[in-house]
Amino acid sequence: MTPAGTWGRRLVRVVASAALAVVLIATTATASSGEDEQAGSLPGFTHGRVAVEGGSVHYVKGGSGPALLLLHGWPQTWQMWRDVMPELAREHTVIAMDLPGLGTSSIPGGGYDKVTTAHRVREAVRALGFTKVGIIGHDLGVLVAYPYARDFPAEVSRLVMIESPLPGFGLEDLYGVSFHFKFNSAPAPIPERIMDDEDVPTYLGMIFDFSHRKDAVSRETYYRAYASDARRTAGYEYYRAFAADAADNRANAGRRLAMPVAAVGGQHSFGPGVAASFAQVADDVRTVVAPDSGHFVPEENPEFLAGCALLFFGPAGTTPGPGLGDCAP
Repeated sequence: MTPAGTWGRRLVRVVASAALAVVLIATTATASSGEDEQAGSLPGFTHGRVAVEGGSVHYVKGGSGPALLLLHGWPQTWQMWRDVMPELAREHTVIAMDLPGLGTSSIPGGGYDKVTTAHRVREAVRALGFTKVGIIGHDLGVLVAYPYARDFPAEVSRLVMIESPLPGFGLEDLYGVSFHFKFNSAPAPIPERIMDDEDVPTYLGMIFDFSHRKDAVSRETYYRAYASDARRTAGYEYYRAFAADAADNRANAGRRLAMPVAAVGGQHSFGPGVAASFAQVADDVRTVVAPDSGHFVPEENPEFLAGCALLFFGPAGTTPGPGLGDCAP
């Protein structure tokens, strides 16, 4: 490309970035109304924010009964749980949070290691008035839920951990499966300079193709959620902390989890691999394979996940429905 061509391309990007900035400002200005509209699609649920160390956390809450905390993965937001939340809310107070830096939670200046993140999430939970929760985590949410349960075992009743092994206990074995692990964890500003806003659907589309039911994932929702340099950087920072997370997990593995853990892998993805990871740090691990699912179980098979979770977090002695035997409490 000629120098003139290079500068022309840069000019186009500058103009496009300026236009995007205008859109983002407008989006920020109307964020609360947008959240209200989203809540309207889930009757009985409301949006809110609570202050935590480093900023604030956005949550969606509804239902009544024992609290269930839902922690999403990357590259998603609380909305990944939208098809599961109404069913869970029949018997539980359901709290779906945007992890710090992601969704519409504020972006902290640091502290993306999973211990710090878990402490921030716990701070939000306690600000909402809850001192004990069950936790359902997916992907990155699994990595946050583990130190939450390990460091505050009296405050976590049970765990449903979906589609991720732990750093230090199997996650590293996946680095060769997809280049996104190394790309996201590359030092700043390498991924920031390579990935532009217009690249988001292509890149995240590759991630969402890890699904089995490719039409089930709400891709456009997440493309919009990560159409921001700052949000993408927050996501990278979570990956950049994986090495520190692994060191912390190995150093504290002797503090084994005593609460029951349902380790859920998609039939067409990790399968029993999640349980193999948690068996190294927990004493009561149930192997659950979600049928007809790839990586994105909450969207690919929400009926199974909701039924499994209601059974697992329910009273002992409940008779499992068809296909739910491994989810028995």
